[in-house]
Amino acid sequence: MSEALRSAVNRSTTLEDVARVAGVSRATVSRVINGIRNVDPAIQESVRLAIASTGYVPNGAARSLVTRRAGALALIVSGSGADGRDDSSTRTEVFTDPFFGRVVSGVFTALRPQGLHPVLMLADTPEARDQILGYLRQGNADGAMVVSTHAADPLPAALLAAGVPAVLFGRPDNPLPISCVDLANRDGGRLAADHLYARGCRKVVTIAGPAGVRAARDRLAGFHDAMARHGLPYQPHAEGDFTQAGGEQAITRLLIEHPDVDGVFAANDLMAQGALAVLRDHGRRVPEDVAVVGFDDSSAATAGRPLLTTIRQPVEEMAAEMTRILLDHIARPERGATSVIFEPALVARQSA
Repeated sequence: MSEALRSAVNRSTTLEDVARVAGVSRATVSRVINGIRNVDPAIQESVRLAIASTGYVPNGAARSLVTRRAGALALIVSGSGADGRDDSSTRTEVFTDPFFGRVVSGVFTALRPQGLHPVLMLADTPEARDQILGYLRQGNADGAMVVSTHAADPLPAALLAAGVPAVLFGRPDNPLPISCVDLANRDGGRLAADHLYARGCRKVVTIAGPAGVRAARDRLAGFHDAMARHGLPYQPHAEGDFTQAGGEQAITRLLIEHPDVDGVFAANDLMAQGALAVLRDHGRRVPEDVAVVGFDDSSAATAGRPLLTTIRQPVEEMAAEMTRILLDHIARPERGATSVIFEPALVARQSA
């Protein structure tokens, strides 16, 4: 062990200790720690090895003063809040819908190697939205990743107006110069229709998602379009709320009006699970009497029996890409808005 290294490990390690062990100047160590790019890769590696060997931990507050960055990103789940009411349903969805857990997992996976942390925030009322905007304007987070649960959500436009780097999970209803990741949801609806039609289903009903959610509308439109191409221009549908209870209520209404149904497409897996439960209670066998297709390929698709045929949405990969885009926006403020659209895939299991 060198004298410089022995000295460093016997007391609190400083930036100067790292510089002596690496054989470079204090300024060079500072540039490496703060991510300044004009440092030779070999020198960067020497500094990293010196940091590891000395156990040096950068001072976060001091680093923020130099970089003017908080070292945290906001992950915001945002409801509309347009009418001023307390949208408690948004809070319920966050903690019960596997979709949101998958988003968080994808964000953590992308941020962990960067040494950054997400701050989960719920913008479910106008007051909460204003508080979050103030938090971001004050520089408490370097940017925002937004999952909107309603088309009327004013938060994306507010983030643009405030100059906060932001990326959306899902395209906004109203065109905005803001980056986003999304799924080709219409294509997902078409995949479901093609699969049910190929199985011989001709009396098909749909459990749609909330009309105020663009992804729900796109899935329904894609499904109807594909069925029309197969010569079936009309499929009854009932609107659900992306919960299992909502799926149960929707399929119950549909069965009363269309008791001869032989196929069901649900706009997410939780509503499909609700449909499976009601069909079972009505003595309808799945898939022998009624074939059922869900959407998302979430944990709900394999939580019951029969295992659910579904349309895969790669949520974790989409969330990771959303994170990477935001980090690039922060590093390159001049970068314009961009979009990345992921492709859905049919996952055939037992229910159809």
